[in-house]
Amino acid sequence: MEAIVLIGIPGSGKSSFYKERFYATHLRINRDMLKTRERERALIESCLKIKQRFVLDNVNATSADRHEVIAAAHAARFRVIGYFFQISTRVAVARNKERSGKAQIPLVGIFGAYKRLEPPSRDEGFDELFVITIGPDRNLVVNPAPAGPLDKAPPGERAAK
Repeated sequence: MEAIVLIGIPGSGKSSFYKERFYATHLRINRDMLKTRERERALIESCLKIKQRFVLDNVNATSADRHEVIAAAHAARFRVIGYFFQISTRVAVARNKERSGKAQIPLVGIFGAYKRLEPPSRDEGFDELFVITIGPDRNLVVNPAPAGPLDKAPPGERAAK
């Protein structure tokens, strides 16, 4: 069984990636839809109990945010795979502008999440870890995470303070 943890700021493409890659095989768990942490926790526990593959589609900005689900998934003998969206705030803001209505996130939400963002590491318990960047054609590009620490800024861009 498999637990997927998506990590990235709002507007980075997490939900689109879920739809393209996992919609047919994994249940999507998203706190924005569930409204409370308690509902989210209950749904994760149910997936673990019945051996249902799932994707945790939240910002998951810090190691502490990710710890509980990684530990619970391992205890239930799930493989845990992380996908880190190494996307600049500039790209996230541009993608956010393409949204309409309530789907559009206030800019403070994007920049606040970026400020809190701690890039993941294999030491957190991921069985596999991937980095997603934006390609020249604006498509998401997936690569295995390199050894060593990750930067929150995409290659060639300076991290915002």
